[in-house]
Amino acid sequence: MYALINMEKKIIFSIFLLSLIIKEGESLLCYRCNSNHPGCGTPLNWLWYWGESCPEYDDKCVKIIERKGAETVITRECLSSVRSFRTDMPADRYEGCRPAAKDLRLGHYVNNSIHQLDIHRDYYDEVTWCFCYFDNRCNSASSYNISILLLVVSSIIGYFAT
Repeated sequence: MYALINMEKKIIFSIFLLSLIIKEGESLLCYRCNSNHPGCGTPLNWLWYWGESCPEYDDKCVKIIERKGAETVITRECLSSVRSFRTDMPADRYEGCRPAAKDLRLGHYVNNSIHQLDIHRDYYDEVTWCFCYFDNRCNSASSYNISILLLVVSSIIGYFAT
């Protein structure tokens, strides 16, 4: 009877160790804020914004810099969150910064005389998209890294302690 209980403890302990090794659900961490928020301008105060998990597993972090004269608006977000409503995204989405694409069809069939709505997205003189997915300061993948030495020592202690 004692050997059966001892074997069950070893099996439960082994399952627990295997659950620590499995890296399911890793996602990219990106800063998700607008420069209208305190600490999100230039420079970014990373103590206020630690980064949030992106919704998709193969996501990228983007930084959109929009300039009109002396006014600058910086938006930091995940690419999957911005993709649905921004049509001026450049075709090249590799690491680095590039100017926004011009969407000629945007607001083409709308007859609107209210200029503040910016249905043509031509208010800002310069729009720059920056993509990053390798830089540790820009983003990082959250995972639990377990050293092999820690795994071996804890399994030896677990088997001999029972």
